[in-house]
Amino acid sequence: MGWLSAGDGYEVALVDGRVAARATSGRAAGRQLKSLPRALRDHPEVDRLRRFAEWLDRHALACLAQVDSWMVSSLPVPTGLLARVWPDEAWQLALRDLAVVGDDPDEVGFLRGATEDGELRVVNLDGETVRLSPRTVTLPHPVLLPNLDDIREFAAELSIVQRVEQIHRATWQRPEDLDPKATEIREFSGGSFRSRFALAARASSLGYRVSGGYSMARVRDGGRTVEASVWIGEPYWEDTVETGGLAWQDHDGRALPLREVGPAAWSEGMRMAAALYAGRTIEEGKNA
Repeated sequence: MGWLSAGDGYEVALVDGRVAARATSGRAAGRQLKSLPRALRDHPEVDRLRRFAEWLDRHALACLAQVDSWMVSSLPVPTGLLARVWPDEAWQLALRDLAVVGDDPDEVGFLRGATEDGELRVVNLDGETVRLSPRTVTLPHPVLLPNLDDIREFAAELSIVQRVEQIHRATWQRPEDLDPKATEIREFSGGSFRSRFALAARASSLGYRVSGGYSMARVRDGGRTVEASVWIGEPYWEDTVETGGLAWQDHDGRALPLREVGPAAWSEGMRMAAALYAGRTIEEGKNA
């Protein structure tokens, strides 16, 4: 966006997400000012740019949330859709350098670009830039990526920085020796918080949905929707509260035996429980 006239002697524009001004006359003509002159603070153009900047911030957050949901659930995304949104800077920042998989599930590459005709440019694990044009691609959950440690090491060599946490996302593998009848994990239960409000606020700040007495994370795993939940206390409870157990349920609300929980749903549920537990109150003199 270029500079817009804003009254006598000034122009305004969005610079790095904030409204900036420059003089159009005098010694300072053409130079950006360190701060917005008082005479411009209530100018209609300044107000319009502020509202536009707020919309851009919301749009960027929405793009990140959408890409994160694609990745967490490893949903197939039409290549043509990625090509259409790529010119949008907010979409591009959310998508750039994510690990993607096309027709061959063993061929992983980091997304670097998309053309108008639906072709993707990726850097493969041999360090070569290749072009792919599958009908759909997957942004895999890291627990599903083969040789994740090798991918992380290669990404470090390339100085890969992901806006959506993927390859460096904390992951948990489901143990093989689970009780066939078990439906709950207690590893992160007993984390004490000063109030239920504080625990619910932590859950919300981490991006989890709070419903009733639970913090919840929904994941589409293996073709079905699974919801992980951690007990965080009764609503409006004002006294000290502790995190409860972690459990999973299917779309119909049926409690899932732990052995039936898929890898992505397991990892995301454990990630939520661990993140909530990490914010607990630790009494002085006690081990963390």
